[in-house]
Amino acid sequence: MKRLTFKPRPAKAALAQAVGILLAVALVAPAAAATPATRTSDAAPPAIVTTTSPASAPAAGTAPSRSGLEIYQQFQQGLADPSCGTEVSARWSKHYAAAPKRLASQNEDTLLLFGYVLDAVREAHLPSEYALIPFVESGYRPEARSPAGPVGMWQMIERTARNHKVPIRKGYDGRLSPVDSTRAAVRYLKTLHGMFAGDWRLAAMAYNAGEYRILSALKSGGQVARNAKPEALPNVPATTHAYVRKLHALACVLGEAEDRESWVKAMDRPAPRLQAVTIGDGINRLADWADRNGQDAARLGRLNPGFSGGRIASSDDAPVHLLAPPSMTISGVN
Repeated sequence: MKRLTFKPRPAKAALAQAVGILLAVALVAPAAAATPATRTSDAAPPAIVTTTSPASAPAAGTAPSRSGLEIYQQFQQGLADPSCGTEVSARWSKHYAAAPKRLASQNEDTLLLFGYVLDAVREAHLPSEYALIPFVESGYRPEARSPAGPVGMWQMIERTARNHKVPIRKGYDGRLSPVDSTRAAVRYLKTLHGMFAGDWRLAAMAYNAGEYRILSALKSGGQVARNAKPEALPNVPATTHAYVRKLHALACVLGEAEDRESWVKAMDRPAPRLQAVTIGDGINRLADWADRNGQDAARLGRLNPGFSGGRIASSDDAPVHLLAPPSMTISGVN
């Protein structure tokens, strides 16, 4: 498979020009290491430089909305391994064939969540491949629960979550919060990325199986991180080797999606930047906050399943955050 690079081919010259205009408008718009993080499972356009913190308002000069195509371009430009040759897994390419459709669907929150995580990953100077981990772990579903124990978009086990300062208390599980879980996951991935000499494959394997197992495998195999061959590491579970193949295949599936005109058209729509908002005193239910801030209560509930029954469980020692689209009346953005 060949990696597509948004070259303005004749059939897509108009699209490239349109996206360039969208980018120009967006850039001048006003501001509006412990245990493995998850279970081991087998289950040339203009540069986009607008990134945002996983728990902050859009930076000055960054538009509160962008198009889905801009998110897609940002993802493509941040890939550490944009090549898609014969080594790409046919099995996992088929398995994730529906991923582009989910991003393009207006009936799901996948595109907005993907954009939110991608911003966090790229702001941490990490490659885009890491933003695919929630696809592999949970299908980008914040409410996901595994019978084996992992929970949330990043499928964290409770011990790992607590080790990485994810709040878990009565009435609130931060693993189900895209804000708290993404903060923790990106911090952990940044640590692993440095630990394994910037090799995203080794870091992803460590995220899946634990850093000590991968460090031990490097030692046993007589390899060092800076020039390792991850596929040849001994004593690593087959599911962990498959984890890298999944991420690479998924990146290539998304890379080929822009050849479909209908998909490009579906992605060419506004995609609000999700914001982490601090809940003030006196707000006890998500529906109340939604009403005060002109938000859709149903969507707010989908984005914030960590609040059991829609009730906001306050904390004496930490601020309470929720994830929401931008709003003219929104308050408490931090």
